[in-house]
Amino acid sequence: MTTQDEEEPRISSSPPIITHSRAWGPHGRRLSSWACPSLGPASQDPACNWSSLLSGLVALNVFLLGCALVSASVFNTVHITSAHLQVYLICLIILSTCWMLYYAAYTYREDQAVLYKDGHAGPIWLRGGLILFGVCSMIMDIFKVAYYVGYLHCDSAVKIVFPIAQAVFIFVQTYFLWFHAKDCVQLQRNITRCGLMLTLSTNLMLWMTAVTEESLHQTVLPTSNASKTSRSMAMQAVRSDDSCECSHSACSIFETASNYLYPFNIEYSLFASAMTYVMWKNVGRLLDEHNHHHNLPQRFHLRDVLLGPINGLLILVAGLVTFIMYKVDVQEQDEAKKEAALQMHYIMNMVAYVLMSACTLAGWVLYGLEQREHVSGKNPTRSLDVGLLLGASMGQFAICYFTIVAVVATGIQSHLDALNLTSTLLAVIQLGLQNGFIVEGLHRQPYSPHNSGTHAAHVFTSTYTLRSHSDSELPESKSTTTVTSDTSQLQTNPLHHFSTGLSWKRRALKEICAFLMLCNITLWIMPAFGARPQFENPHGHDFYDLYMWVAVVNIGLPFSIFYRMHSVAGLFELYVLS
Repeated sequence: MTTQDEEEPRISSSPPIITHSRAWGPHGRRLSSWACPSLGPASQDPACNWSSLLSGLVALNVFLLGCALVSASVFNTVHITSAHLQVYLICLIILSTCWMLYYAAYTYREDQAVLYKDGHAGPIWLRGGLILFGVCSMIMDIFKVAYYVGYLHCDSAVKIVFPIAQAVFIFVQTYFLWFHAKDCVQLQRNITRCGLMLTLSTNLMLWMTAVTEESLHQTVLPTSNASKTSRSMAMQAVRSDDSCECSHSACSIFETASNYLYPFNIEYSLFASAMTYVMWKNVGRLLDEHNHHHNLPQRFHLRDVLLGPINGLLILVAGLVTFIMYKVDVQEQDEAKKEAALQMHYIMNMVAYVLMSACTLAGWVLYGLEQREHVSGKNPTRSLDVGLLLGASMGQFAICYFTIVAVVATGIQSHLDALNLTSTLLAVIQLGLQNGFIVEGLHRQPYSPHNSGTHAAHVFTSTYTLRSHSDSELPESKSTTTVTSDTSQLQTNPLHHFSTGLSWKRRALKEICAFLMLCNITLWIMPAFGARPQFENPHGHDFYDLYMWVAVVNIGLPFSIFYRMHSVAGLFELYVLS
């Protein structure tokens, strides 16, 4: 594989095709009367720039208005209630659902709408995760409907309509992304870009709403001797009418069950947003129909890998046990039990951070011993993966540095403070090492012993690029025959080397990736399902202003949770490519 293979650039002649001119695909098929392909991600054609700007403005305005409504529904429940916010979300859901149905019907009827597929976009593991999170989200919506039915006599009916609309939206969107995530649309590009950005902003609004509700639910502050009711002070904002009582006895069961499914709904919205963004970037891309990347055997299997999964499962089981004990003990009024639970939580995290850092350093050493080339070309999927990974890690970094400043400034006064500081420092080290390990791995060529397939890939890409620039001068039959000949050589040479057994370096990398995946899953489960040592330990909100500390944690923690799940996705890809 070469740089050109990873980049998969837009194909066009030089100078770029003029607006209103007809662009032609392979075998003489017309692409669009508004064709605007270019050699890079940023097109120089005014029509492409205009449609990208318009769709971006649509998403920006929809999202900013939604942010204002979310904030108002939390801090000013008199004039803007949660029902007003849900009406806005229902309107977005209806518009996005109608557009996705229109897109599916149009591309089904129009053969020339999608002539190319991006092999890097929407891998099977990502779409599988989307289905898993989507199913859990729809179950959560069912529980919400059952819960709000009990309050129908004294609350707004919009609270029942919203989860129903969201469940339908999730079902349609999951179908849409499963079958169309790889599409490189060639027709109706303006409408497609605006529709994708509308869908993206809808997912972001659903994500923000779910994160806000989850944060208010999980913001539980330590009790004090003066007031035993201060634990729930942050959640009073979401209760519109305390006199409204449920009409059936199962309300508390449905409420608790839906609260435990919030993390899956949050991850679903982020997964869908990422896949929609890649589709938006791929609108108008002209790719090689015979992209050799599809021919490389990249399947997930656990053959020749043992130590990583076993040790990772041990960390996962230990994490689940300590998490359950933590959740039980911190709810007790006994301060000794609460302190013991926090100590156990910090120690568990410290062990995980140390082992993960050691494995990551070993992975860096293996990178130094390898001879794989770096991929310098740009790709929408790869760029988004790296951007999300580094951006989401900023949430955990922010919480860590706020904690370090608070503990160091006030001094270490107990064993709990020492454990808190040590755990935080180890988290910073582990985040930095893991970020570098994943980014470095994603920017390397897929593993090929002795790089024997590199020459064939260069010949293949160069031949296709030459053909794409000279289609108007050469007969179609000649160019097609040339590509077929080179493609057969490519399929013969590189694949032969993948049939041999794994080298010790490949096996070690797979062991490391498998272990890190399970450790990140463990570190995702604990905060996603309610572990909030930042609120149980009074150091943070005693040093900072109470509302400032709540804001830091509630803003940074959702990104930290997403970082762990996105790290699992990146490590899974490294495992497959190793």
